[in-house]
Parts: sequence; structure tokens; C-alpha cells
Amino acid sequence: MEYPSKLIEEAVNEVSKLPGIGKKTALRLVLHLVKENENRTLALTESLNKLRANIKFCKTCFNISDEEECAICRSHRRDKSILCVVEESNDVMAIENTSQYTGIYHVLGGVISPINGIGPSELKIEQLLSRISQKQNEIKEVILALSPTMEGDTTAFYINRKLKDLNVKVTSIARGVSIGGNLEYTDEITLGRSITARVLFD
Repeated sequence: MEYPSKLIEEAVNEVSKLPGIGKKTALRLVLHLVKENENRTLALTESLNKLRANIKFCKTCFNISDEEECAICRSHRRDKSILCVVEESNDVMAIENTSQYTGIYHVLGGVISPINGIGPSELKIEQLLSRISQKQNEIKEVILALSPTMEGDTTAFYINRKLKDLNVKVTSIARGVSIGGNLEYTDEITLGRSITARVLFD
């Protein structure tokens, strides 16, 4: 693709690195920003710089947060006896949008994927086990809300095996979620029903 400017080409190359954005979409976005009022472009770059400089991960559940501990972990209204294990922060947002779950979360930061060089030690699994051990009298149920993919199932089986010695009920979301799909893209009604109709993990 020929570009009228080296600056445009560099911007397109960077924007196209974002997930789901190809070169054509990146070019369209870059040209839109060029035409926009300069203040809007500066506001975008400033917000992205602020995001990178100030974003934190909750010290308890590892969800994205503005503070050391996220609002969900700090809330006195959440049911601290139910812990939902998810892959990423966008899964927390997806489940929260269903308004069907009032417990707390633990974000693993991915799933076990040997083909991509991701083993249990690269995830927040040890922190999960430690958290449950320390709160054994408080946490009664662990929901494994991982995407129904090969990697998600492998991770769920691994965690379930590790939880065998702890006095905690292990459930998984009902399989209203399609096999091979991602929670992030599941509609809110299906995901909400999967949470409320969760089953014992086997």
C-alpha cells in the first residue's frame, strides 16, 4: 500500500497492531484523526498516556483497577463466599453486565497453553490457591468461568485438581456458552443464565 506520508505509514503500522484491526481499518482511523480537531487527537493521546502511566492491577484479584484494590474487592455488598475465576478483565466486565452475579473474582491473566509457552507458573494460579487457603473459612464456592476451549478446559481441570485438598465447592458455568467460544463475545442473557445455572465441576 502506498502512503502519501511517512508519518501516516508509521501511524497505520502502529494502529494495525491492535487486535481486530487490519491495515485498511487502521488507515481509515488515522485519516479520521488527521481530519479531526487537533484538541480531540491530543485528548486521545493524553488519555492513552495517562492509562499507561496510572493503570493498576488489583492486589487481591488482579482485575484492572485505578487503585491498589479494585471497587469489587473493596465493596461490602459483594458475597465474599463465592469466588469466580476468569481468564481476563474483559470477562469480569462481561459477567458484571449480566447483573446475575454478586460474588468476587480472581483474574488468571490467561489460560494454560503449552503451544504458546504459557504454563501454570505464568498465570495467577498460585495466588488463587494461596488466597483460597487463607480464606478457607470464608470462601465456600469457586466458580470456574473459563472459556469453553481446549485451553480453558485444561486450565479448569488443572485448578480443580489443585483445589481437591481444600474444603471448597468447585463449580463451572453451565454450557449454554458455545464450545470454542470466548466469554467476552457471549450475549448477556446466555452468560447470565450460565452463571446462575452453574454446575459442580467434574
